[in-house]
Amino acid sequence: MLADKILSFYKTIKLDIPLPDGVEVMNPYVDKTAFALCSAFYKKYYANNGCRRMILGINPGRFGAGVTGVPFTDPVKLEQCGIPNALKKKTELSADFIYTMIDQYGGPGKFYNDYYISALSPLGFTKDGKNLNYYDIKELQRAVEPFMIKCIRTQLDFGMDRYIGFCLGEGENFKYLQRLNQQHKFFGRIEPLAHPRFIMQYRRKFLNEYIIRYLEKLAIGE
Repeated sequence: MLADKILSFYKTIKLDIPLPDGVEVMNPYVDKTAFALCSAFYKKYYANNGCRRMILGINPGRFGAGVTGVPFTDPVKLEQCGIPNALKKKTELSADFIYTMIDQYGGPGKFYNDYYISALSPLGFTKDGKNLNYYDIKELQRAVEPFMIKCIRTQLDFGMDRYIGFCLGEGENFKYLQRLNQQHKFFGRIEPLAHPRFIMQYRRKFLNEYIIRYLEKLAIGE
């Protein structure tokens, strides 16, 4: 069952390498509450071996996967997925966009039957108490590249669709994933999607237009 493969991956994931000064790894899967919640999520939505298309973000943030263990899913959205939780009901901008899009796709059941969301780095990073993207510090990017390559390969081996992969972010994340894909041939092609946080922070008045673009691009993989 796909859920078992995903949960085994998250249960054993770790990053024990020297990192730039002040950078800390954020691993929600060592937290019993977060792991229990993500276990309930994956057992509900990935209880089969159907082939999914991968959507790769950057790395987890503190208020989404950083507390729930589920990419782009804050405690409020987790309850909307039918997973009750006692976490502080703080919402995340990126999750707001993703679940608005998922609702228009047909709901979590339909969406997660077709797609699997992860990130180039399934573990997050912080510095000075703030979220950090893997590419914000080039030394960090170089240090974690072998880890990210291994994680992508491991998840593809779950039985993911290799014809097309989707990248959240049309800038640095897309450029970097494109380079990795050229070297390692993860997917036949990479299709970029505007990053949810960018949309919600800078293009919110065009929300509906971006959702339409998402749905049109995701349809490419069907």
